[in-house]
Amino acid sequence: MCRWMAYVGEKIPLEILLSLPNHSLIHQSLNARQLALPSYKYARQFRNHDFPTQGEGFGMAWIRRDGTVGRYRDTQPAWDSQNFPELAAQIESSCFLSHVRAAPGGSVAADNNHPFVHDGWMFQHNGGIGGFEALKRELTFDVAPALYPFIRGNTDSEVCFYLALTYGLASDPVKAMHRMRERVEQARMKYQVGQPFEGSFAASDGEVLVAMRTVSTQGLLQIYSDAQAPSLYWAEGPVHIRMDDGNSEELPAGSFTVVSEPPELHYAPRTWHQFPDQSIGIFQRGQRPLFYSFEMLSHS
Repeated sequence: MCRWMAYVGEKIPLEILLSLPNHSLIHQSLNARQLALPSYKYARQFRNHDFPTQGEGFGMAWIRRDGTVGRYRDTQPAWDSQNFPELAAQIESSCFLSHVRAAPGGSVAADNNHPFVHDGWMFQHNGGIGGFEALKRELTFDVAPALYPFIRGNTDSEVCFYLALTYGLASDPVKAMHRMRERVEQARMKYQVGQPFEGSFAASDGEVLVAMRTVSTQGLLQIYSDAQAPSLYWAEGPVHIRMDDGNSEELPAGSFTVVSEPPELHYAPRTWHQFPDQSIGIFQRGQRPLFYSFEMLSHS
């Protein structure tokens, strides 16, 4: 489980979201407030089972001045990194994704850190495919042969990315993300995996930002019957964000920010809207966001 932020709009310094706010992504790497992990034993000591710490590394990916994708990833905790705030202060971009990773029981390696990038697309995920070890072979073999060699890590998140690319992320991102979700759920049912597939996702090519929020609703073991989709919020600029020093910075008009949890300790629900559950959203600068429920997509 992790925390992430994604932005598309006019060019801004990355630090306005990642390191300067009073609940920035760096703050969230040490003290997240909305990361409920009811099935994780070490989360039971925290109120509402909210597991606060994302210490297995961080990453950021951004659109450069020439339109290509830049990326930096590290296995060091974001809260203890000098590189994270320094890079966030020096880089300006019109679109970026950033992620801090919590991987209880998982492998700590740079190749497993988000965002993942390929052919101009950036991708990140909070959540997991329950029982992935039983589904990994079948899902990985669904990845297009031309894309398979580019899978470098061993996470379910990276497999989700390459499945979405296989299903046409570049041409129809909504359809591709929905098909990826359906393929995972199909595998869960086939192998009778009672753990849920849960996640909040973001993917972007610098022009379109697509996000998804999902949790399994079928075939769950009793212990997971009340599983909830990970928290997810979105805001449309102009938005004023309170900084750590007491001042505020403004996100530009027409911009969109999608986050695991808002970058402010005290935020207004009328500004930071809860992302609809079981749905996919499309965000483009200067346009109204569009949301598609899974039910709507299944009948289209």
